[in-house]
Amino acid sequence: MDSAFLVELRSIVGPSGLIVQPDELRTYECDGLTNFRQMPIAVALPSEGTQVQPIVAACNRYKVPFVARGSGTGLSGGALPVEGGIVLSLARLNRILEVDIPNARVVVEPGVINSSVTTEVAPYGYFYAPDPSSQSVCSIGGNIAENSGGAHCLKYGFTTTHVLGMEVVLADGTVAQLGGSTLDTPGYDLLGVFVGSEGTLGVATKITLRIVKRPEVVQTLLAAFDSTNHAGAAVSDIIAAGVLPAAIEMMDCLAIQAAEAAVHPNYPACGGLLLVELDGPQAEVNELMRRVSEICTAQGAWEIRLAQSDEERMLIWKGRKAAFAAMGRISPNYIVQDGVIPRTKLPEVMQEIERLSSVAGLRVANVFHAGDGNLHPLVLYDARIAGQESLAEQLSGDILRLCVRVGGSITGEHGVGQEKKDFMPTMYAEPDLDTMQLVRCAFDPQHLSNPNKMFPRLRLCGDKPGPYVPHPLETAGIAQIF
Repeated sequence: MDSAFLVELRSIVGPSGLIVQPDELRTYECDGLTNFRQMPIAVALPSEGTQVQPIVAACNRYKVPFVARGSGTGLSGGALPVEGGIVLSLARLNRILEVDIPNARVVVEPGVINSSVTTEVAPYGYFYAPDPSSQSVCSIGGNIAENSGGAHCLKYGFTTTHVLGMEVVLADGTVAQLGGSTLDTPGYDLLGVFVGSEGTLGVATKITLRIVKRPEVVQTLLAAFDSTNHAGAAVSDIIAAGVLPAAIEMMDCLAIQAAEAAVHPNYPACGGLLLVELDGPQAEVNELMRRVSEICTAQGAWEIRLAQSDEERMLIWKGRKAAFAAMGRISPNYIVQDGVIPRTKLPEVMQEIERLSSVAGLRVANVFHAGDGNLHPLVLYDARIAGQESLAEQLSGDILRLCVRVGGSITGEHGVGQEKKDFMPTMYAEPDLDTMQLVRCAFDPQHLSNPNKMFPRLRLCGDKPGPYVPHPLETAGIAQIF
């Protein structure tokens, strides 16, 4: 690495803002997906948003790739460093710059923690709706990169629904403004292109978020079923009845066991657990909750419990949000997967996941954003047993292919990143992937901003599209699934 480059970085961020020692760099060698690791050559930690532009400009001049990183909680390897590149850590850019209650918006830096936005606006009767399970530690910048969702995205929408505008630094150091401070800015939706682009189009340095008025009342119901099939049928019936809950979450028996061991939410021991939350005017919520209870009973729910206080409601959600981390209570290792299916396919998919699990000889715990069909199967294994990690990876891939086969997607909110890039051809033909990369080339022709992520092969800008060649993963394993 050209020492002049590191000298320039140090002049921008100061001695305390540049990490180059190998033992300190190890903190940044992976994100929440620890299967992939790569040491960066350096980590730059700007303390002011204005320092990001000269850092990126220096990377462009020296042709050094960079990976923007927030809290590092991502689960697809999106913040994995690249060989010969630096990590641009935005963790110190953690200020809430403006709170505009009359216009229901907040301006933040990318390192602001998700839940801090709600904490800031709660005294005014507002909240920030996107709520990933990691919301107490994940950053807004990372949420934007992955278009994060959460339990309440069924009613309120994903991150993209709540981002009004952004100041971004493109890969050549150019500063651009996308969107604005209103709900619908005229012109091409470049904001929508940037949100969910997984850091491949540049770095957001200032974000304008939409906040939401807190509803009059919130009620949370817990319903226990003998199986996830019965619980899934209840989900379909609730939506078909015209009820739009703030959230519908489902957990199977293994997920319940793990949550109970970790945070003791007092869940019933059952095959399938539904958490249904309704919010709005008191009279409306009371009537809709009555209908939800009737639907759950009709589908075989043998225990229905309505939270009687905010404390009880928060405990119910604490168990759900702890589910991923809690798996360490019942398995030494696990892979967190993230796929999407049509809601009506849930019983069929659950049966097939159970069959695949049996064939592989590995357990699968299931946690769902059931309302919008976003599955989070957790493949449990023991890396100390020879061959189990490979079996777990194969089973995880089979589940993704299953999701696509029934009309779904390989990711709902965790992103493609490094982990799933070779699965993109299961969803998209080669011309589609080529077109997507044309967009990437328009923003970053040198492929410096989080390169080698999302796509199975790098399209060099200026390449002419070649003939369509099916990727091996387009057909691999399908015969074994059906």
